[in-house]
Amino acid sequence: MNVLAASAPRVRERTGIALDAIPYAELLAAQAPTILRGIARDWPLVAAARKSDEAAIAYVEHFDSGQPVVGFTGAPEIGGRFHYNAGLTGFNFEGARIGMADFLERIRAQLDAPSPASFYIGSTDLDRYLPGFRAENDLPLDDPMFAHGVLASIWIGTRTTAHAHHDMSHNMAICAAGKRRFTLFPPEQIANLYPGPLEPTPGGQVISMVDFADPDFAAHPRFRDAMASAQVAELEPGDLLFYPALWWHHVEALGRFNILVNYWWNEAPAFLDTPQTTLLHAMLSLRDRPDAEKAAWKAMFDYYVFGPAGQAAAHLPAHAQGPLAPIDATSARRLRAQLINKLNR
Repeated sequence: MNVLAASAPRVRERTGIALDAIPYAELLAAQAPTILRGIARDWPLVAAARKSDEAAIAYVEHFDSGQPVVGFTGAPEIGGRFHYNAGLTGFNFEGARIGMADFLERIRAQLDAPSPASFYIGSTDLDRYLPGFRAENDLPLDDPMFAHGVLASIWIGTRTTAHAHHDMSHNMAICAAGKRRFTLFPPEQIANLYPGPLEPTPGGQVISMVDFADPDFAAHPRFRDAMASAQVAELEPGDLLFYPALWWHHVEALGRFNILVNYWWNEAPAFLDTPQTTLLHAMLSLRDRPDAEKAAWKAMFDYYVFGPAGQAAAHLPAHAQGPLAPIDATSARRLRAQLINKLNR
């Protein structure tokens, strides 16, 4: 049992909002997790899930393109907790490419098992693997904030736990079958969540090493501080949870069969590199320098990067601004080429 489930404050909620009237700009401006109750209650998938787990499985199978997906399987002993093995030499589960219909049949066969294995299909592109699904189950993504594109994915599985991690995109997650519990933390709690290795990771992002069901406060004493900042969202079929990029989220699928549909997007154009690349380069170039040098470079970064975007170029004529000017696709390519040249010296 997640130790925060009963004690942490609940995520703020909005009710009575129509599917075609989602206040996207308001959600993003608040920069805080928000539940929109029942926003997808009329989705056919949600209706099928209300009938039975088998009906939800059959509905998804109807759209299967036949392309293999990555399915993860954990032994009954892990209790759905997909994580590292005890020695941190690998994972406590296995992944393999398999047809979606075959994997769903494995799930179907163990729905009533007293000690079932744990099955999980993570972040699978809806348009590629379930073509036609979004014609019947979708959000109206008509706000300008989606101008740079949206990735719509589906997550399918039994009772599973995805340990606390962050994503680099804003997220809207819809519980479509089963139940979901999100425990969320603001980005500044990173140190109190004890992130694990940068690689390998169970699902692409760094995860917390804290066992939320049985925290070891001797090994992770700062987790108590993280607990004080946690918010919990309990989702039923049809509910939507929005949370901003870089918020940490611990996700528990609580039904015997669960489906989540989510939408990721960024306000920044795709030609901008991921900051994760910059983080790795900073480890190479800055982290192990003397403290006085790091303090000086921090002031440099505050001026050129973390301050107002136009600050460093404001006193220069346009022809002299170079990479200090606003970045477009052309200047992004030029900067990338310069970086590659310097890294390959």
